[in-house]
Amino acid sequence: MFQVRFHGRGGQGVVTAAEMLSVAAFLDGRFAQAFPSFGSERTGAPVVSYCRIADQEIRTRAPVEAPDALVVQDATLLHQVDLFSGVGPEGFVLVNTSHTFEELGIAEFVSRFRPEHLLTVPATDIALRILGRPLPNAVLLGGFAAMTGAVSVDSVVAAIGERFSGSVAERNAQGAREAARFVEEERSERASSD
Repeated sequence: MFQVRFHGRGGQGVVTAAEMLSVAAFLDGRFAQAFPSFGSERTGAPVVSYCRIADQEIRTRAPVEAPDALVVQDATLLHQVDLFSGVGPEGFVLVNTSHTFEELGIAEFVSRFRPEHLLTVPATDIALRILGRPLPNAVLLGGFAAMTGAVSVDSVVAAIGERFSGSVAERNAQGAREAARFVEEERSERASSD
């Protein structure tokens, strides 16, 4: 089972991201579940959502305490909430920011993870340019798919099409594909410099 935990703030589409990821997994022929965990439900408050992906039926309904992947939709949470709780050294970490881990002040902490499992993606910047709004959730799913291989980018795009319609779906799909390309280029650059 592949378990994902999303962290963000109310209004950023954290819950929707987990739901779209579960739909993408279904479209890839796998089992999935998605569910949120709310504290105070106001805009801007920290929000956590979860997604599990498996090749067989998923029976557990407990929150994801030991995620295989962590998606951080709002980097301002890095020093406010214990985001990395339960993430092992083999875990994937994807952070929405245009800054490096060094610039974020967490380089020493993330050094315990495999370098190829750590990425920052400027998802809000991509969303602003393509959507005209700072909604990074669908964009990050494209980056997540390219980074982990847990779902295909095509299934992410199809899930976006099931959630949204018209130009909103098209622009979110465009953002997801751009984030996937960004991740692939980052990985190629790292591989060539090693």
